[in-house]
Amino acid sequence: MKLVVLDSYAAVSTDLSLSNFHALCDEMTVYDRTPADKIVERIGDAEMILINKTIITRAVMESCPNLKYIGLFATGYNVVDIECAKERGIVVSNAPAYSTNGVAQLTFAFLLHFFSLVTKHNDEVHHGAWCESEDFCFYDPRIRELAGKTIGLIGFGNIAKKVAQIAQAFDMNVLVYSRTVYPQYESDTLHFVSLDTLLKESDVISLHCPLFKETTRLINSQTIAKMKKGALLINTARGGAIDEQAVADALNSGHLAGAGLDVATVEPINEDSPLLTAKNCVITPHIAWACKESRERLIDIVYENTEAFINGTPKNNVAV
Repeated sequence: MKLVVLDSYAAVSTDLSLSNFHALCDEMTVYDRTPADKIVERIGDAEMILINKTIITRAVMESCPNLKYIGLFATGYNVVDIECAKERGIVVSNAPAYSTNGVAQLTFAFLLHFFSLVTKHNDEVHHGAWCESEDFCFYDPRIRELAGKTIGLIGFGNIAKKVAQIAQAFDMNVLVYSRTVYPQYESDTLHFVSLDTLLKESDVISLHCPLFKETTRLINSQTIAKMKKGALLINTARGGAIDEQAVADALNSGHLAGAGLDVATVEPINEDSPLLTAKNCVITPHIAWACKESRERLIDIVYENTEAFINGTPKNNVAV
């Protein structure tokens, strides 16, 4: 069987390798990245492809009749026309739960950025402000403890569960809004609530939901108006879950005290995004998943998925 990897660089970068995949197939071709107008040509008569963000549309699948397997270097699968894959009997395997620790870690990197003001104090020290201070005790009085604060989690998958665990270790209270309620997680410090209650009572709101019709622009001018003045917003899920202009407006007005965003509606982020000039908005370029350990785990899962398909026992197939 022939295997084509259309955008290996996202997962492999410069420090990892896909060399072990050669043993799975008769022929393997690897591209660092593939522009839209080259997708069909590069797939050609291959039966199997591996992708990260390359978009596989109905037109692509119809133009590549030999295609039987699409392996994703990702958990999300919105880049593939799943309905068409189902119709054509194409297996689409994703990679679940590989980045849980990394995404939870970045969530708290954002939180600690705002609560401990490490970057601000570091900058001031390096620019001489502590050297010139009249007092030994040189600090910004806006430093706050996480303990006793309430974090609201929208969604309660593997990542949100890990965030909740870490939050409780910081002695935070946790509110959860989820389509599914898990009674076994209820405790003195974790409660499942309505969205309105979460918005009203949370000091921090952190998004951990997939991007569906129901979650698209879930954070908008109406839902922001229900939040506490001075709340923080964290989004390590999907950029489309927020209305970027509404969030920028709330940051600039001071209704939101800050936002930590690892994702954007359009990626790479548009140069004219209102978030780029909004106050107290920290943006990272979709890196939460990209810890080396997470990428190693990801490659292992994709290898296992591909091997399982070849052996006639597909796993993690989302096109069912």
